[in-house]
Amino acid sequence: MNFSDRRLDSALPMEWQAYLIAALFSISGLLCVLTIPVGLPGTWLLLGLAALIEISDGYVSSAAAPVTFGWPLLAGCTVLGLVGEALEALAGAAGTKLGGGTRRGMLGAIIGGILGAILFTVLVPIPLMGTLLGALVGTFFGAWVAEATSAAEREQSANLRAAAGATLGRLAGTLGKTMLATVIWLGLVYAAFT
Repeated sequence: MNFSDRRLDSALPMEWQAYLIAALFSISGLLCVLTIPVGLPGTWLLLGLAALIEISDGYVSSAAAPVTFGWPLLAGCTVLGLVGEALEALAGAAGTKLGGGTRRGMLGAIIGGILGAILFTVLVPIPLMGTLLGALVGTFFGAWVAEATSAAEREQSANLRAAAGATLGRLAGTLGKTMLATVIWLGLVYAAFT
């Protein structure tokens, strides 16, 4: 018997198998979306899970052309995921610029955000909240330190405005990315149940 000819047999009727897979995908997909605010690649985990289900459709179902999501939908969701990544990056940079920051401040915000997320994950025992809080605090201090140690003479209030802009930009970008990931999740859940 060829491996490609094998199907997973079950006592459950095929319709219930599809609903069970859709329900499990819905729950795990929501968990993926909830990891985005803390800096984890939840959108890509969600899309990877959907692609894995789509690839395995032929082995789980005995239908002639089994499709849970369809590759065109997954391609569209991937484009939305890329838009979310760009939105997050551009919002942080735009926030720094709107706050009067420099490229040095933007770089400091990025590095500070990463270091803060790592540090606060360990220091704040509240799951996921420590990482988000650390990313925001690290972004603020990273931008502020970078601006304050710049060779250009600037007032302290200008450095604080740039740091606040970087932090608000990061928060707005993360929220925008999370909203796009939620749209992706809802679209995939709808496709899984229809």
